[in-house]
Amino acid sequence: MAYRNGTYVAFDGQATTNPTQSDMKYYGLLQKWNKSNNSELNFSDSHKKTYQVKDTSSKITLQNRLLERLNNSKNFLLIISDDTNYDRGMLNFEIEKAVDKYQLPIIVAYTGFTSILDPSQLSNRWPKSLAQRIKNGSAKCIHIPFKERAIMSAISQFSIHSTGNNRLTSSLNYYSREVQKKWGYIQ
Repeated sequence: MAYRNGTYVAFDGQATTNPTQSDMKYYGLLQKWNKSNNSELNFSDSHKKTYQVKDTSSKITLQNRLLERLNNSKNFLLIISDDTNYDRGMLNFEIEKAVDKYQLPIIVAYTGFTSILDPSQLSNRWPKSLAQRIKNGSAKCIHIPFKERAIMSAISQFSIHSTGNNRLTSSLNYYSREVQKKWGYIQ
């Protein structure tokens, strides 16, 4: 049995290997926060726990490595930007497996927002697999701005090991206005 203590981070690579031209730049920022001594963010990155996959690897090799990482994860951090595509690449595969096979809680982090108070208003940004699973209620999500404090709180609060009030039970959860005010996201 896998020791499920990692956070799986997913984003749209926008079909490019140049990190500055894709959402990989946000993953890079997460890694920077995670390494910084001045940061509140500290998490175990599931992508660091397995062998890396080369750009020349076959699709099946890539999928197998992603499944291995998902199996070792306690939660799933999904980065959504203005450029996230509805139906491209491996992102929908990752979401589908995270929800359907591994029952991971999804932390949906939106770039370019200071607060999230009505996730349903952001449905036009959701990748296909996420939209389907929110609609049918199988995805258990919290929707947050892509901000360090919100990400750290969600990663530490919501996982497959969560119980009671820390367990996500629906698809459109978000932190209250009061919490987001306390964080300085809302005036």
